[in-house]
Amino acid sequence: MDTFFYTLYFVVFIFLTIVFTLVRRRGCHVDKAKLPPGSFGWPVMGETFEFLFGKPENFVTDRMKKFSPDIFKTRVLGEKTVVICGPNGNKFLFANENKLFTAFRPVPMTRLFRSYKDKASQSASRDEAGEKALRQPGFLKPEALVGYLGKMDTIIQELFQAHWQGKYDVKASPFAKTVTLTLACRFFMGTDDAGKIARLIKHFDDVTQGMHSIVLDFPGMVFYRANKAAAAIRKELSVVISNKKKEVASVMASSSGQKPVLMDILSYMILATDPNGKFMPEAELADKMMGLLVAGYSTVATAITFLMKYVGENPDIYNLIRQEQMEIAASKKLGELLQWADVQKMKYSWNVICETMRLTPPLQGTFREVLQDFTYAGYTIPKGWKLYWTMSSTNKDPSYFKDPEKFDPSRYEEDIVPYTYVPFGGGPRTCPGKEYARFAILAFLHNVVKRYSWELTMPDEKIIGDMMPTPANGLPIRLYHL
Repeated sequence: MDTFFYTLYFVVFIFLTIVFTLVRRRGCHVDKAKLPPGSFGWPVMGETFEFLFGKPENFVTDRMKKFSPDIFKTRVLGEKTVVICGPNGNKFLFANENKLFTAFRPVPMTRLFRSYKDKASQSASRDEAGEKALRQPGFLKPEALVGYLGKMDTIIQELFQAHWQGKYDVKASPFAKTVTLTLACRFFMGTDDAGKIARLIKHFDDVTQGMHSIVLDFPGMVFYRANKAAAAIRKELSVVISNKKKEVASVMASSSGQKPVLMDILSYMILATDPNGKFMPEAELADKMMGLLVAGYSTVATAITFLMKYVGENPDIYNLIRQEQMEIAASKKLGELLQWADVQKMKYSWNVICETMRLTPPLQGTFREVLQDFTYAGYTIPKGWKLYWTMSSTNKDPSYFKDPEKFDPSRYEEDIVPYTYVPFGGGPRTCPGKEYARFAILAFLHNVVKRYSWELTMPDEKIIGDMMPTPANGLPIRLYHL
């Protein structure tokens, strides 16, 4: 980047530091003696750099050791933030969702997923409609996913045929992204345009990185690329939404007043209304669908990528997975697709996936906003502060997981200490896509071990992107066709 931009960033930083100092001198109504231990870090930036560019578990565990194993304060992404740690902290958070806390998007996410302009009250009511669209129709519940499992199996088989058939040296990470974005587009929007999906992968990668970045909207910056990518995704989604509206209108017209069966989430959201009976504007539909696709794409792709890595490093574990999956395959007729009963038999395979998500969480954490002053562990957390939830305070703690750095799926054959393993959160805000992710990853694993064994061709490959971990070279592997 040229000298002009460095100079500009320096001037902006100095200006913000002066403003912050003047505001701080005006005082604070909160008794600092009651605040949690910790540090707000540098003026304005706080500890954002350490949070974004250091290993997430190190950011949390280092401060737990330095300040308190129960709670500490920090400042990240411009927000005064408290981190409540350990299983007791997880239990407290899950029990008080929508009472003491509400969902919160940091500035980078708000900027990327809110292209439309609206009044706060209207926005809140439409967010309610969007939440209703995701949670109430039941698209993501197991009983609905059971009907989609066969299609999921078919899509994965077709993708293996198109991308890996006859090949021996491949990259697992790009293929995992292709699989998960194809499934998300098909299931959430009812589209399987391969060309469109291929064009979107790079854009979704950029948006995912921009969600956890410093908001500097200048050429060369992560957020700048993310903003451009978000605009490109919206452009593609606007075409899909326009076509879907016509399709829904046709279905409604031919249903003769009967409520039609909707096969994808986008169709439901098109028909969803807010409490005032208004439909979502198209721009807002695009933003909500983009957010849903990002969630269904990045986390599942990360889990599949590191599943391939850890299984490739452990041949004994691969053999146990294959034994389980081949018993399922042998019980099926030729051409018969996966069914609910098959998934229920994949107990060891799911343990392997759980261990993958413990060692490399696909989602590092989420934010909440504090709705009212409350006390925890003897400290006061003021209204308006943010709370950061992360599984990093427990998932590698030797108090709960023996030999925490060891990849050991057998640990899930015994009872895990409650609230220590929570990759999907808990309480009212348990990830609504939990069962979707489980079905998608198990269907992938079933198909890959039926066809191949594999080994890593770069065993010491560097992992980049601390908030969204990714193998630097795409996880190259050598396939052995079975």
